Amino acid sequence: MTAQILDGKAVARQIYDEVANSVIERIARGGTRPKLATVLVGDHPASAKYVELKQRNARHVGIESEDHRLPSTTTTEELLALTRRLNQDDSVSAILIQQPTPKQIDMHRVVFTLDPVKDVDGFHPVNAGLVALGLPGGVEPCTPAGIVQLLERSGIGIEGVNAVVVGRSNLVGKPTALLLLKRNATVTLCHTRTRDLASHTRSADILVAAAGRAGLIEKEMVKPGAAVVDVSTNWVGGRQIGDLGPGVDAVAGWLTPNPGGVGPMTRAMLIKNTYQAEVRRRG
Repeated sequence: MTAQILDGKAVARQIYDEVANSVIERIARGGTRPKLATVLVGDHPASAKYVELKQRNARHVGIESEDHRLPSTTTTEELLALTRRLNQDDSVSAILIQQPTPKQIDMHRVVFTLDPVKDVDGFHPVNAGLVALGLPGGVEPCTPAGIVQLLERSGIGIEGVNAVVVGRSNLVGKPTALLLLKRNATVTLCHTRTRDLASHTRSADILVAAAGRAGLIEKEMVKPGAAVVDVSTNWVGGRQIGDLGPGVDAVAGWLTPNPGGVGPMTRAMLIKNTYQAEVRRRG
């Protein structure tokens, strides 16, 4: 068996096209154009590249982008002041604060200060709570939402299947488990300290690897024919790899490439969240 590719780039293009059409229709009926405000603290090259890519994605679908660059010496209070200004700026639909930020920044305070409606990443406790409770109106975090969209749009059924998420982070693991549960999967949440991890992963029809440990998931740990989503970014010998070991592609039925699988979906969902933020604000 050779796994079929879960093509995040192709599915992301579908989402961009849908958002672009929605923006065109919104403007045609006299509605407002969405705007994404991005904030980058410091000059980390990878972070700067990601921000520029997200801005380009936004402009591609007709969403305005507004860039804010702050020096690496920025204090928490200075970032809070900018966040409050963007909260109050009626032209801004959504706010992205690129992470990681310099170590002196208290991101918990910054996230708590964000207007939950403009919280494009879905990190604010209000949004996290709504997602956890399965209630409408919450902003779903971009990577977990992208994983679910990738599965659904690739024709992989979620309802009733066994889904195992390996990784318990607040950004990916926990919310991914919640979104799969919302769609009626039977979900098991594991992590690197789970005893006999393989006994759990071998039962998974859908396996999400998000532990951040290269080679953690070996081919013997995968159920034949499973859909395997490799979320993690690990750098080994200057090369990006995920959590999967060699040979998983010969066992799985579906598999995300890494890179190129989940990353494009994360950015696409950020753009979709930006559009939806404007809809929530103004209808």
